[in-house]
Parts: sequence; C-alpha cells; structure tokens
Amino acid sequence: MEGLLMKPWPKEGTRRIPSEVYTSDSVYSQEIEYIFQGNTWNYVGLAAEVAKPGDYIQTYLGETPVVVVRDREGVINVLVNRCPHRGAKICHNQKGNVKLFVCPYHEWAFNLQGELKGMPFKNGIDGKGGMSSSFNPDEHGMQRLNVTMRHGVIFASHSFDLRPFEEYLDPAMLAYFDRVCDGRALKVIGKMRHRVNCNWKLQVENVKDPFHAALLHSFFKNFGIWRSDQKTSVKVCRTGAHSVLVSTASFHSRQSEETAPKVRLKAPQLIDHQREFEYGTGAIMTIFPNLIMLQQLNCLAMRHVIPDGPNVCIKVWTFFGYANESQALTRRRLLQANLLGPSGLVTIDDNEILAVTQDGARGSSQSDIVLEASTGESSEDHMMTESAIRGFYRYYKEVLHFE
Repeated sequence: MEGLLMKPWPKEGTRRIPSEVYTSDSVYSQEIEYIFQGNTWNYVGLAAEVAKPGDYIQTYLGETPVVVVRDREGVINVLVNRCPHRGAKICHNQKGNVKLFVCPYHEWAFNLQGELKGMPFKNGIDGKGGMSSSFNPDEHGMQRLNVTMRHGVIFASHSFDLRPFEEYLDPAMLAYFDRVCDGRALKVIGKMRHRVNCNWKLQVENVKDPFHAALLHSFFKNFGIWRSDQKTSVKVCRTGAHSVLVSTASFHSRQSEETAPKVRLKAPQLIDHQREFEYGTGAIMTIFPNLIMLQQLNCLAMRHVIPDGPNVCIKVWTFFGYANESQALTRRRLLQANLLGPSGLVTIDDNEILAVTQDGARGSSQSDIVLEASTGESSEDHMMTESAIRGFYRYYKEVLHFE
C-alpha cells in the first residue's frame, strides 16, 4: 500500500519481512483498521467465564475495550465498553455480575443487550431542559459486536460480513481446535496477565517458529519435553493464516550417560503426563490474528495477545480444564501451568528474547528478517522449517494490501 512502508516489500516475498512492520506507527494503525476492525474473528473469552445471567468479563478486541456478558435469556453479548453519550468507559472491573451497566459519568443505564434503558433528568426539572424531542433512546445503545461461539470458546468481530467461524478456521485447523475443545463443558482454573515489550506479531510468530523451542528453552530440551529430533509436524491452513505445531515428548535425552548434563527435577511431578489425546503431547495452535491455543503435556491455555501500540503487547493467559474431570487432573494442570505465564520456567525465556528482538527491530528499522528455512508456506512433516511464519505473512500481506 502506497505510503505505508518507507520502502517496498522485499522482492523475496515472505522469505523476507521488513523490520518496519514491527515498529511503524502507520503500519500499526492499518493493522488496527484492516485486521482487528476488519473481517476477522477475534477471541474474547470462554463461556465458562460468564456462566450465569449477568456475569461479565472485560477484555479487548484489538485496542477496543469490550465487555462479554451473558444476558437473562442466556445469550452471550459482546459490547464495546464505551458510553454513546460522551464516550466514557462504562465498565471498570475485570469481572462481576450486574443487572445493568451504568456509566459513572452521567449515569446512563444499559441492559445486558446494551440497550439504553434509563438516564437522569431525561425530562429536565420543573419542565425545563431535558432531552430534545428528536432524541430516540433506541438509537443510543452500546455498540454490539458480531458474536460466535464454538464448544465454549467465544469470538467476536466488528464485521457482520465474514465467513462462519468453521469456514474461517479451515477444516484442517478445525480438527485441531476440536481436539481440545471437543464440546465438553470447560472450566477456568486460573488467569495471568502481563505486558511484553514487543510487537504483537512477534509473539504470534514465536509459536509458529519450531526451531527455538529446543534451542532457547533449556527446560524443554533437558527433560525431553520438546526437541527437534522428536516426532513432530507443522500444519498450515490453506490461506496461511492459522497453523499448529505438534510434538510428542520422549521425556529423555538422546545424549549418552557420559555427556548428558546431570540435571534432575526435584519435583518430577511438574512434568508428570497423563495421556489425554490420541496424538501429540504438545500442540500449539495459532488462530489469526492473535489467539494462541496451547496444549502442553496436560496444561491447557488460551493465550490472548492484545496489541498495545507497535512496541508493546499484553498477554492474557486463561488456563482451563473440563468441568467433569478429576481433581487430580486439575491439580496436574495447575502444577504444569508453572511452565508458562509471566515467569514460567519456559515462557520467561520468550518474554526476554522477544523484548530484545523488538529492540533490534527499532534499532535497524530498515533491515529485513530472514526466513529461509525450508521452502514454501504450507504443512511439513518436520520442524526444520519456517513455513508457518511465511504462511502468516502471505495472509497478512493480502489483508493489508501490501504488494
């Protein structure tokens, strides 16, 4: 798109990514418009988080603050968290239960569908003032977004002209989604939230990058949880937008006893694994634009990557299990959550490396990122490839109209 990048996209296509896409204010503004306010389904939460009528959570769709709420009829609505009167943010608590949403500025009151139901001084005082005769309350409700749900996972969109979620995800990816979210009732067992000093795309790329897991994450390598010589595969959907990395842990090192590091876990139950799925001890799925659906051993999590300007993102982790599972399995999931989150034994590596990668992009904004591992932008039966990252940028370029 003319005027968006300081220089044309490299001639090598998706084998080169301009560092500018991680740092440019103008590119970021276009991402908000074309991606997060465009024809995309965006993760906003789990139905289990709003189990009863009046239950709500506050979150973001891109940079737009939204409220996810279950109404009296049991329908889940997603409302832009903004009063149509003077633009004030209505809801300030992260979660709760309400009968009405009331703006703190002028106390306009909205029901759980976002409809305006009351306001002080509508008719003025003593016949003086009040709302004009042209004012129609039906035209001044909270903005309602398009909502869909699959197996207890809620997605929303500014667009009302986009494909059903099942088509948006693509049949190949839908099978991996349904592998974990298979229709059983879910339960939330914990949430974490933290800021990372990197562009939101770097976080999404990170879980499309098979190489780093066995190099950066010593914990994974030392205890045989994720290594490049294990049975692995990279699945990329037809458009390139979504992908999944699948690996099967061996729980031992291939090094000989003479050369193997003398590293042992004092708490081996931290990686004690109960087989739940037919294939793979680890499957990390990315759903465009910014949801990471993670199954690592018995830990299940939705990682919501929220953009916060070109140089920062916020990660919200929602750890979950199944409503009918045993307490022992839930305890195992909670224990393994220590691998992840803000200071997890694995994720803490990502937080640091992504921040220094962002520093590199800022310091050399006219340089390019090199993606030359293997070829193409489609599925591979190994992890010695960067095809999933290239696939992401093929789709990204189309959405942002880059040449």
